[in-house]
Amino acid sequence: MIKVTVLGNNSALPAFDRHPTAQVIEIREQLFLMDCGEGTQKQMSKYGVHIGHINHIFISHLHGDHYFGLIGLLSSMALWNRQKPVYLYAPEPLKAIIALQLDAVGARLPYDLVFKALDTGFAGVLLDTEYYAVDCFPVNHRVPCHGFIFREKSGGRKINPEACHERAIPKAFYPHLKKGEDYRQKDGTVVPNGLLTFEAPPEKVYAFCADTRYDRQIIPYVQNADIIYHESTFLSDNEEKAFARFHSTARQAAQLAAEAHAGKLLLGHYSSRYQDISAFENEAKTVFANSEASVEGNSYIIK
Repeated sequence: MIKVTVLGNNSALPAFDRHPTAQVIEIREQLFLMDCGEGTQKQMSKYGVHIGHINHIFISHLHGDHYFGLIGLLSSMALWNRQKPVYLYAPEPLKAIIALQLDAVGARLPYDLVFKALDTGFAGVLLDTEYYAVDCFPVNHRVPCHGFIFREKSGGRKINPEACHERAIPKAFYPHLKKGEDYRQKDGTVVPNGLLTFEAPPEKVYAFCADTRYDRQIIPYVQNADIIYHESTFLSDNEEKAFARFHSTARQAAQLAAEAHAGKLLLGHYSSRYQDISAFENEAKTVFANSEASVEGNSYIIK
C-alpha cells in the first residue's frame, strides 16, 4: 500500500487556507516528505504526521514555495534531540543555503544530514530497498526541477499455503518460493514453483510530477503509474500564462495522465487567483475521467 497525504497544494503563496507544496508518502511504515513549503510543520502537526518518523526528504527544486519550510523542520528535529540521520535529496545549492542558515544562528544539528545532490537533468534511482524504491526524472520548469517515482515492490510471488501443506514444503523454504524457485524433494522429485505459489502482484507506483509545463517527454517515466500527481496551476483560459511561467493547466495535466495510461490523476499547485478548486477537477475530467482535485489533509491510497 502507498498512502499519499497532501499537506500543501497551493502555488507560490498561502491563500484560502491552502499552503505551499508538501506531501507525505507512506510505504511499508516508512514516511517520505516530498517538498517542504512554508507551513509544512504546522500541517504535519494538524494532520498527525510525526516529524520523528521522517527519514528521507525530497526537494524538487529551489523555488521558495517548495523548500522555505525546510530549515524550520530540520531545526525542530534537532530540538527533539534526533540522533538518526536525515537523508536529503535536493539540488546542490541547497546544501550551502542550509549551512548559511545554521551558521547565522550558531546552530549545529545533533544528527547527520546526509545530502544527496540532484544534478540538473539527472534521471535514475535514488533509493532502493527490498520493499520500496524512489527514482527521479527531470521535468520542464524555469529552474532545474525533478519529478519523483515512489514504488512499493511486490515482495515476490504469493505462497499457496494449501498446496505447500499438501506437498509438505517446509516453511523455511518459503522465501525461496517467493523468489520463483522450484522445490526439490528428498527423492529428487522437483515440484514446480507454479504449483506452490501465485503470481506476484504488480508493484504500486506513485508519480509526483512537480512544477512543469505540459511535456510529453515526461510520459516514459510515469507510464502506467497508479496515481500521477501533476501540477495544475491554471485553468485553460490561462494556457498562455501557464506556458510563459513554465506551468500547466488542469486540461494539460489530464492530457498527460491519459497519454501515460495512469490509473488516477491528482491535481494540485493551484494559483492563488482561484478560490474554488472544483473547476480544476471539472476541466480535467473532460479529458481524463479519473481526475481529482487534491484537498489538503486528505490521504490518497494505492492498495
